[in-house]
Amino acid sequence: MTRRHPEQQYLDLLSQVLERGDERLDRTGVGTRSIFGAMVRFDLSEGSAPILTTKRVYWKTAVKEMLWFLTGGTNIQPLLRENVRIWSDWPLDRYRRETGEAITQEDFEQRIVADDAFAARWGELGPVYGKQWRRWLGADGREHDQIATLIDTLRTNPASRRMLFHGWNVPELGAMALPPCHMVYQYHVTSDGRLNCLLFQRSVDLLLGAPFNFVGATALQLMLAQQADLRPGELIWVGGDIHLYRNHLEQAHEQLRREPRPFPTMRLVRRAASIDDYRIADFEVEGYSPQAAIKAEVAV
Repeated sequence: MTRRHPEQQYLDLLSQVLERGDERLDRTGVGTRSIFGAMVRFDLSEGSAPILTTKRVYWKTAVKEMLWFLTGGTNIQPLLRENVRIWSDWPLDRYRRETGEAITQEDFEQRIVADDAFAARWGELGPVYGKQWRRWLGADGREHDQIATLIDTLRTNPASRRMLFHGWNVPELGAMALPPCHMVYQYHVTSDGRLNCLLFQRSVDLLLGAPFNFVGATALQLMLAQQADLRPGELIWVGGDIHLYRNHLEQAHEQLRREPRPFPTMRLVRRAASIDDYRIADFEVEGYSPQAAIKAEVAV
């Protein structure tokens, strides 16, 4: 019996959204075709990484974003200095609306990189992912580092059913450029030392977002496993509102016409001293032979 390629789970989701998705107007005004509720599972135990092959996924960008989240940062300047531009749309949109200046994205990003004062004023995203993961502010004024607590529990009480972190901090949602989409990460350790992750994503741009989320979650799972002397196990991704934007439908059809190739492997080339010590150079991906990139616009 031929083993089904794990990427087929993602392609099946594309097909489901195209074939039976509910047509809806959405926050961006672009419109979506959407289904509600699905699960995909990827086995990381043999080193395989769910970096899609039916189009090129810029996996280093996704890993750099995850490393930025782990710093607790909320300003796009460090991202742009790493040539990661995936968060520029929201502050750029705010800048154009509030100033009336028809600045190009490239010029805006260059000003963010070059001018610290400008970056402090216009590059800030509000209390997004990293702030909640590393510096959740309690009602008593104390900050809570959810990642540090998770790693400590993985090391000292791996049978716990309370090993999770999340970003849906209700009082701070209104101050965020974008409320968290991948919002809850829960972990589970098997009796033979494998670390599993279940990621719940309330809302997912299936064409552009999900491929990055699979990579980011994989990179994080590898780091957490190493820090807790565990082995990577399974990554389980659960989506809530799973949608294609109306200007992404042809791109989805194009991707469905392609056959998956073998997944690459991802590994850490050194043991970092702590979760805060990882760099992009620590990640090695081998055997990645994707098909051509598929271009699509981000809906803001």
